[in-house]
Order: sequence, then structure tokens, then C-alpha cells
Amino acid sequence: MQAEVSAGRFREDLLFRLNTIEIRLPSLRERGRDIELLANHFLRVYIERYRKKISGFDAGAMQSLREHPWPGNVRELDHAIERSVLLSPGPVIRTMDLGLRAPASSASVRLEEMSLEEVEKHLVQRTLARYDGNVSKAAEALGLSRSALYRRLQKFGLE
Repeated sequence: MQAEVSAGRFREDLLFRLNTIEIRLPSLRERGRDIELLANHFLRVYIERYRKKISGFDAGAMQSLREHPWPGNVRELDHAIERSVLLSPGPVIRTMDLGLRAPASSASVRLEEMSLEEVEKHLVQRTLARYDGNVSKAAEALGLSRSALYRRLQKFGLE
């Protein structure tokens, strides 16, 4: 907040009135251990609210939750879990049910630094996200059969 005052975007006298106690709360991406706890909490809340029979997250979905940068912090995680509960067709939340979008900065991922398998996984994830989890459209865009794409989803834990 002091930086905002220094930049002239926030009045210093107002800061003195509001700043009785300052609490620094790290962003969600800095609290990686909390992601699983929060995701499970939100899952229980939305299972009860929408009366859905969902038992939890599959391993790929939980891995996606851990790897996502969460630019929208806890609120983004909350909405992602609510959306996945509403849209999940099965008894477990899968990666594609989460609907996580790659952040704009992820375009700068350096493919040269990735293994061939990592590049393939990245491409499959981006293509599925582009087609909102529609496997048929994603397979067509990748030039694969549906069964070949399903094999890759299983291989990468994205199912």
C-alpha cells in the first residue's frame, strides 16, 4: 500500500485512517499446501448445496489444481470447484471438469526447455481447454482419433 501512496495513487491521510492493523496474506500460489485443503472444503460445500453424488477429485485433477498459478486467488479456486461440481458428469471431478484456462503469461512457456512428453501434455491440455473439454473436437484439431486422445489423457493423468 505504501507503494501506492508513493506513486500518488492513494492518499496518505486515508492510509493512516484505514491502516490500524496490517495483515499480509500470501497469494494462493505461495500457499501450495493449502490448495488441496481448500479444494476439498469447497467441494464439500458445493456437493451439499447442489446435492451431487461426487466422491472427490481424480489424481490428474488434483495435480492440475496444484500446478495452476491461481491469478484470481482463493475466489478463482472457489469458482472453479463450484463449476466443476455443476458440470461434472461422473462421480469424480476430472481435469477437464475444472475448466481451468491457461493464463495469458503461459504463452511464454519455453518449449525448448521441455521434454517431448511435457510438450505433448501441454499441447493436449491447451487443445482441450480451447474446445472446453470436448474430446471429439480436440482430437480432430490434434489430428488424432478419439481413442488415441483418450490414451494420451490417461497417460498424462488428465482424464
